[in-house]
Amino acid sequence: MVTAQNTSVPPSDVMTPTAFGNQPVHGRRGGLGSVLSKLFCDKRSHASRPKLLFTVTLIDTAVLVGAGLRAVATSHTLDWTSVQVVTTVALVALAAIATLHGNWCYTIRALRSVSSQAEKIIKSLLSVFCLIAGGTFLTGVAFFTPQVAAFWLALSAAGMVASRFAVAAVLDRLTRAGSLVRRTIIIGGGPEAETLIRTFEAEQLHHIEILGVFDDRQDERSADTFCGYPKLGTFDQLATFCRNVGADLLVVTVPVAAENRLLQIMSRLFAIPVDIRISAQSSKLRLNARAYTHIGSVPMLAVMDRPLTDWSRAVKNIEDRVIGALMLLLAAPVMALAALAIRLDSRGPILFKQKRFGFNNELVEVYKFRSMYADMTDANASKLATRDDPRITRVGRFLRRSSLDELPQLFNVILGEMSLVGPRPHATQAKAEADLYQSVVDGYFARHRMKPGLTGWAQIKGWRGETDTHEKILKRVEHDLYYIDNWSVPFDLYIIAMTPLSLLTGKNAY
Repeated sequence: MVTAQNTSVPPSDVMTPTAFGNQPVHGRRGGLGSVLSKLFCDKRSHASRPKLLFTVTLIDTAVLVGAGLRAVATSHTLDWTSVQVVTTVALVALAAIATLHGNWCYTIRALRSVSSQAEKIIKSLLSVFCLIAGGTFLTGVAFFTPQVAAFWLALSAAGMVASRFAVAAVLDRLTRAGSLVRRTIIIGGGPEAETLIRTFEAEQLHHIEILGVFDDRQDERSADTFCGYPKLGTFDQLATFCRNVGADLLVVTVPVAAENRLLQIMSRLFAIPVDIRISAQSSKLRLNARAYTHIGSVPMLAVMDRPLTDWSRAVKNIEDRVIGALMLLLAAPVMALAALAIRLDSRGPILFKQKRFGFNNELVEVYKFRSMYADMTDANASKLATRDDPRITRVGRFLRRSSLDELPQLFNVILGEMSLVGPRPHATQAKAEADLYQSVVDGYFARHRMKPGLTGWAQIKGWRGETDTHEKILKRVEHDLYYIDNWSVPFDLYIIAMTPLSLLTGKNAY
């Protein structure tokens, strides 16, 4: 059992009931479950939702393309190997995938229900093929006969619905293994917390795993356990615990009427990349039904969602890997020349590795071209580089001013430790006017709700390089939080396109 004194316990040692059963999470995997865990789970044994959704999308794409080519092959007037036919089939498949996404077919919650998925698949495919039929009628250009299109639709629908049975079985297996559950923490004790827990237990929500309760009260109103779940600690310990165990959902049971206490709790949760809900189960306030989300039958007020949903994380991961690999290929000659120049200019290793804050405040080892003399490097960045800094080599000065020293971080991107675009990672001891960044900016760690980036919104707006004053770090964090709150693929592409132009000024880069 987790206690308030042991808030840094790794997830594998957290002895908590899964899905309100009586068995601990660990020790129940074997056979197929073990294989699935290796394919889709991370080091904490948490299933990667982006990987699962990306896999389902690939399966759907393969079914659509395969069914289309098979349907065309039945026609005696079309060559299924021709470029025109293959291109048309691929475009129709992409249109179908986009429509399925628009109909919420690619969420873990939706994929658990085969019947609901079957209905959405049929409706989505019908809408796409009806649109194609309408376009054919208006333009008079027909790539496929009605018979081919009908066979394609039927074959695609059958294949995709059949795949959903397999997907639902995989999700069920991962859920029962404790890998695909929402690790949930109740915030605030008392009768409200007990009522909520009893409701969840009665409804047997298998995808919810309650880890315990956090409560600041130390008197008789706050017990050591709530309905058999431990009190894990106070609000001061909450952020550390959430990061250590990889919490997914925080449910606040403090009444909305207790405004001051609620604001106090929210201020502590802002920097944690989790979904936050306020339970409205005991509230007498009745809002429009659209104001609530539900967990089981319990109405919830959505306070904050993690910056990237499951699908958005999958899209951003694909963007990072695909564009990152292309950029690494294009940058390879420049990186080779930079490595040679460093080797000829001064003794020491070509690459410099430094621990920096990454996603969820976890430390990542970031790669850079070495720009300082080997015996003067500063692994903790306790002293920021300045203009005419004697520690910097001749080649290093050019590399830093042009930001070419950051190119090795493309390897961090390919490895999934960083993104192409995001808040720039800061060294652990980086300071502005002798003060650590986190002591200068209230809510500084909120910028770590997203993976750090090779470039970012702050960088193209002129806040790159030295952050020696409070104003500079405040402005950088302000831009980082704006990016996190407004992320989109077009926004990322705009920042990537503008980065070379921003580098030409060399502003603040020493």
